Amino acid sequence: MNKRKYTGGHRLKCKLIIALIFIGVMIPGAKAQDTKGIFSKWNYIKGSNQSLYGYLADNAIQKLNERKKQIDGLSSEKDWVKRQQQVKQAYAQVLGAFPAKTPLNAVVTGTLQNEEVKVEKIYFESLPGYYVTAALFLPVDRKGKLPAILFCSGHSKSGFRSWSYQNSILNLVKKGFAVFAFDPIGQGERRQFSNDEKRKLFSTTQDHSYPGNQVFLTGRSPAYYFIWDGIRAIDYLYSRPDIDTARIGVTGRSGGGTQTAYIAAFDSRIKAAAPECYVTSFEKLLMSMGPQDAEQNLTGGIAAGLDIPDLLISFAPRPMLLVTTTRDIFSIQGARDAFKEAKHAYAYLGKPDNMNMTEDDAAHMSTPKNREAINRFFQKYLQNPGSAEDEKVDIFKPEDLQVTPGGNVYTSLGGDNLQTLAQKYTQQLIKNRVPANGIEELKKRVMGTTGFHPPKIAAACIFSGRDHRKQYAIESYLIETPGGYYLPFYCLKPSGANKKDKAVLLLDDRGKTEAIKEGALADSLALAGYEVVVPDLSGFGELGNGYIKGGDSYVDAIPLNLWYMSILVNQSLLGVRMNELSVLVDWIKTNQNEIEGIAKGVLTTDLLHLAFMRSNDIRSLLLINPLISVQSLIETREYKTQYILSSVAGSIRQYDLCDLINAYAQKNRLLLLNPRNGAGAIITEQQGEQIKKYGIHPGSLLTVKYSSEWF
Repeated sequence: MNKRKYTGGHRLKCKLIIALIFIGVMIPGAKAQDTKGIFSKWNYIKGSNQSLYGYLADNAIQKLNERKKQIDGLSSEKDWVKRQQQVKQAYAQVLGAFPAKTPLNAVVTGTLQNEEVKVEKIYFESLPGYYVTAALFLPVDRKGKLPAILFCSGHSKSGFRSWSYQNSILNLVKKGFAVFAFDPIGQGERRQFSNDEKRKLFSTTQDHSYPGNQVFLTGRSPAYYFIWDGIRAIDYLYSRPDIDTARIGVTGRSGGGTQTAYIAAFDSRIKAAAPECYVTSFEKLLMSMGPQDAEQNLTGGIAAGLDIPDLLISFAPRPMLLVTTTRDIFSIQGARDAFKEAKHAYAYLGKPDNMNMTEDDAAHMSTPKNREAINRFFQKYLQNPGSAEDEKVDIFKPEDLQVTPGGNVYTSLGGDNLQTLAQKYTQQLIKNRVPANGIEELKKRVMGTTGFHPPKIAAACIFSGRDHRKQYAIESYLIETPGGYYLPFYCLKPSGANKKDKAVLLLDDRGKTEAIKEGALADSLALAGYEVVVPDLSGFGELGNGYIKGGDSYVDAIPLNLWYMSILVNQSLLGVRMNELSVLVDWIKTNQNEIEGIAKGVLTTDLLHLAFMRSNDIRSLLLINPLISVQSLIETREYKTQYILSSVAGSIRQYDLCDLINAYAQKNRLLLLNPRNGAGAIITEQQGEQIKKYGIHPGSLLTVKYSSEWF
């Protein structure tokens, strides 16, 4: 092959680039006719609302129905014991092995005491240099070893110091329990962005979901670290001579309910558990508010055949109390379904009375009725009898319960957070990653990671009308995707002598309507004689409003619930859009032999993947403002959230974008214009070593150009 050398200092000779140079000097076309949304013409075809969510949810519910059939067929103690073994194996698969235990290096930084309660303020190291702040609440009038309860706080900026959580903790202490309360990552004194001027308004869910997304990119779930903190907190209780380790329970509300269910399932030392305002079923969760913050989603959980009730089944037949409210944000019907299923497991395992449920008519909150049910439950099963009455208690000032001098572990002690843990783990993965043995193996890795499977049957296409500009027509189409929903796109068709015998597939993350405005890139290409196909992919343009609104999965106004859904079912959004693009490529090939690819912004990752997989069809590629590396996304504390939607959980284990770039450029023309790091900042020509750091080496058919004039 005759390879030509392209350099940033010379006029690029690629025909695609010649067409782009016309921008700004070509005579504008006539005033455009109004290009309205394509779906508005078709009342029956529903594509713009919830289409992608529906596709992924249907996939998930199909998996959940398969699981339900298996559960319905369990009819003996032997069956349920086997199910427990399967569940534990599945959890081990999706979470991975926990690390070896290291010294806790626990430090008591101070004490508080009133007439009834003594508080020891403590921090310990869950991992070396990964600090957990906590407090051990002890009854003053205590005799002998105490039963203990691990208290998991929900999403509160002050952690366990909030009035509501203290009220629950101190009532348990009045009943004679020791209560060990700790700050989950992102809450209380472990807020990772509390001193960050840009992020100081982060909610507690955003505080852990934002870096939690980086953890997902390593293939781990953020829950891995939440669970490990709880296991190490139990280790601390075991180190105390004043604690009866045969009588340890766990409880918590909301996010604390999530942690309670997790920790109980993974630590056999827990004797009784009472998760509050969390347990439901995935089916009802997906049918209502959808996946929530990063903590609550396990990588490939649903794909592995797991449902939330499996946490309860794993814990059986040890005593458990589901604490629920009828107006909870988590579906009460889902809670009832989970209870019914777990009750069957407990019955066949010989302890039907060990599974109980309390329900109150209230919102997502603690109620006196439910608190008394929790008190009664632990008094019975941790053998600490007495009155279960919910009593008035004296609440400590939140600042008095601070463990560290400044009220933040990172400013006081430093140490790791979720982002630095993800970064360190990434370095291990890259060090141990074996390079793909050739392009075909790399393609297999891409397919296995993204879930991309090119459709084998030609897609149905609906012509939806034609508008005209001076030198070309704008045709509107809907094309059916492998998911059964329709994708809208425009095809700009030039007329006259300058019409080229090739097409350009153009992606713009602002949507197709913006992309075809006069003077925009698509307009200039059409005026230069290229046929231009401009779609709205899932999540963009007309397909950009299919996300569930509200909930805990918003960061930087970017809704992440679909991304979390894709993680649960192992079907990446990137893979879905690759399938959509593949359908379009097949459609273009029916009329044109050669395709050039152009993408702007976050969709550069999507087109790069598809172009690599179909390099014989997409012969040249221009990526404008492309993300240069997933590794860069993990290493950047202040990364651009929108990049997440085109990233795949665990992809860094298999390959990085540089592998696709270098492989594609072995036989096809590729230009990277103004490459970006994980923060979305341009990597300038003076910073060219950063390009090489991430494995990209310009030369032969691969060009990197830096320009502020073109775009």
